[in-house]
Amino acid sequence: MKPTREQAWQVLTEYTKSEALLQHALAVEAVMRHFAELEGEDADHWGVIGLLHDLDYEQYPEEHCQKTAEILQARGVHPSYIRAICSHGFGICTDIEPQSKLEKTLYTIDELTGLINAVSLMRPSRSVLDLEVKSVRKKFKQPSFAAGVNREVINKGCAMLGQELDDVIAETISGMRKVAEEIGLKGTI
Repeated sequence: MKPTREQAWQVLTEYTKSEALLQHALAVEAVMRHFAELEGEDADHWGVIGLLHDLDYEQYPEEHCQKTAEILQARGVHPSYIRAICSHGFGICTDIEPQSKLEKTLYTIDELTGLINAVSLMRPSRSVLDLEVKSVRKKFKQPSFAAGVNREVINKGCAMLGQELDDVIAETISGMRKVAEEIGLKGTI
């Protein structure tokens, strides 16, 4: 089965109740859709994978990605979706190396959306709508800022994609702007 967006949201909300995790899932979905559009790929397909990427994280943080695979296999979800979702944990909680453009993108932007979220909330506007690449880049260089964000993963992902960090930051911001209100980053703008 290739889940629809509605089916993906239903299973996500069954396993995830935290507003912050749901907003993160929506941010990653939006950025994946944005990158799919840039690549001329199926935005719905990329978006569903982005939406489901942390399906198991709230209930099974110690078994992240493994439980997602079990949950989605039990629901008959196509193996390509499961592989793509699990590849975002490469080197952290899985040994599934990102291969496709979709997988490499998810691997790269998952952590980056978290950093952009944190930078946005520190701004006077508390918004992603007026956020600039240079502000994110400055905080990227400060390991103590949003210390949980794995900058090594972001750098590895950019290398996998063959793209410059500033370009990936710019496109990730663009994707997040499309859902600024839903992810709590419209701020005062």
